[in-house]
Amino acid sequence: MHDLGVRLAGLLRAGDLLVLTGHLGAGKTTLTRGIGEGLKVRGPITSPTFVIARVHPSLAGGPPLVHVDAYRLGGFAELDDLDLDASVAESVTVVEWGEGLAEGLAEDRLELIISRGDGPGEEREVRIVGVGHRWSDLELNAG
Repeated sequence: MHDLGVRLAGLLRAGDLLVLTGHLGAGKTTLTRGIGEGLKVRGPITSPTFVIARVHPSLAGGPPLVHVDAYRLGGFAELDDLDLDASVAESVTVVEWGEGLAEGLAEDRLELIISRGDGPGEEREVRIVGVGHRWSDLELNAG
């Protein structure tokens, strides 16, 4: 998941929104750590479960990473109260547990659905869906 995040970061730019979906332990935060490393932002990248959102400034002149955990939010109104739309245009925004909530933040987004295998290994399957004009020609190999 970390390596996928690093690779994915190479495609990202300010204004990009990523909505991550997956059960507990699926690898959402690990993926975000990789994105943070690839974007060269100040870390550490940890789950923002209790603080809801963290901003990680760039150390290399790129966009900051806004990392949001929407798990404890009761709906879009609570997400809207965070004023994320004010920073979406200047940042790469990653929203864990954002399905059904974060889509209103931007017309263009990447939706990543992470499934954890049933076997003894740590294999994951990641489905990446590009939404909007920005991602209309998306071709990624997430394997």
